[in-house]
Amino acid sequence: MTLALQMKGITKRFPGVLANDKIDFDLEKGEIHALLGENGAGKTTLMNILYGLYRPDEGHIFLDGKELIIHSPHDAIRSGLGMVHQHFMLVPVMTVTENIVLGVEQTDRLKFMGRLGHLDLNTAREKIRNLSHQYGLDVDPDAYIKDLPVGMQQRVEIIKALYRQAKVLILDEPTAVLTPQEIEDLFKVLHSLTDKGISVIFITHKLKEVLAISDRITVLRNGKVVGSAKPAESTEFTLACSMVGRDVILTVEKESAKPKEVILDVKDLRVDDHRGQSTVCGTSFFVRSGEVLGIAGVQGNGQTELVEALTGLCHVASGKMFLQGNDVTNAGSRQVIQTGVAHIPEDRHEYGMVFGYSIADNLVLCSYYQPPFSQNGFVMDNNAVDENARKLVKEYDIRTPSIYTLGQSLSGGNQQKMVVAREFPRPIRLLIASQPTRGLDVGSIEFIHKRIIEQRDHGVAVLLVSAELDEIMSLSDRIAVMYRGQIIETLDAQDATREGLGLLMAGIRKEKV
Repeated sequence: MTLALQMKGITKRFPGVLANDKIDFDLEKGEIHALLGENGAGKTTLMNILYGLYRPDEGHIFLDGKELIIHSPHDAIRSGLGMVHQHFMLVPVMTVTENIVLGVEQTDRLKFMGRLGHLDLNTAREKIRNLSHQYGLDVDPDAYIKDLPVGMQQRVEIIKALYRQAKVLILDEPTAVLTPQEIEDLFKVLHSLTDKGISVIFITHKLKEVLAISDRITVLRNGKVVGSAKPAESTEFTLACSMVGRDVILTVEKESAKPKEVILDVKDLRVDDHRGQSTVCGTSFFVRSGEVLGIAGVQGNGQTELVEALTGLCHVASGKMFLQGNDVTNAGSRQVIQTGVAHIPEDRHEYGMVFGYSIADNLVLCSYYQPPFSQNGFVMDNNAVDENARKLVKEYDIRTPSIYTLGQSLSGGNQQKMVVAREFPRPIRLLIASQPTRGLDVGSIEFIHKRIIEQRDHGVAVLLVSAELDEIMSLSDRIAVMYRGQIIETLDAQDATREGLGLLMAGIRKEKV
């Protein structure tokens, strides 16, 4: 066994939190090592230390047997560490070659200077082409990023790291926005990398992928390493239990839906962006009481704008939206809320909470102006607000030292529980859940899924928007696939397959196969 990387006794403290507690982690040459753990388990902190974003309070890092002192990401990159973030760091209007050389340090840029002192893109382009061929990445150096599908953009990020001669590659939630076919392609690329001696740290919440791709698995819980295993000796259940510290139900337990009347009816909806380009292009669908309609699709195909239009957060250019037969087209957000709509936004930080508000205040954002929290919309009853918070914190298992703790101080999973706890107890007829479990661990996912099905069984119409196929297939009663702003097909969930949905998400209909 030849070690590419060792992290010994890594400890990191923040005020009131021990984020990493004497963590030992190693990575072999040519290995894919998966790093698992709940939100707040310490994975991100550990990788931020490795990539130079944090300095450890204790511990040592060794690369190829030599100790590294990493002060910044610049030091990490120069040492042979590369990181592909979940949200790609690319400029859409530039070519692949331009994006890759954009971050090259001045000393390296001198290698590619032509006679006139300008960057010689031809030399860089040829190097990128060779790297693409060597590792089976199949990327056109002259293509514009804006014209590339998400899976190909991710390959550009990988080439960018290889261009800087990375020997260790850190992948943070690398499959979050990929179709099943793109995930398979990514796995082939990773194997081609490891075959040539590159080592990979694979951070994800998706247990199926961990078992499919990794050579070793390390599990963190509460800032400590609680287990290390080989995929052949593990199951999804054992990994989930190790992450959470208790038994976890990985399948969604639900009875058959009993749909009734149409609650939401959308007819020929069109939404334009700030440039006047249509992002939702004449979309029509309906959702009935007592069912979950899942909208599947690779992110960026109009789902965000659709949800914003339905919840009064953006303007509808044309078409109609009816809620229980009433026209709510271009209604404001407060009017939408008052007509019985609950909303779990895809970005809980932008639309779901106020960072500087306490948990108690966040839990009444939709109803602070109504009894029992205020009389005639003027003076808030703080006792009623506090009583509501204590009840919901207990019922929804929001883990916090106090109801007066600021929302920004909670972990991602507890922030999401806070949003759910605010939305669900209200008298609602329609629940719009957009990416409801993005970035959450298996324990929080189990909790959110159970609550969504409870709403369905109480007669609420549920519109679920998710890029996670497993989530769509587990929760939905019907599935609509969105591609380039349109619903291109709707089918019963029992008739759906991962392969078929993956093709539809890529815009390939059955008749084209």
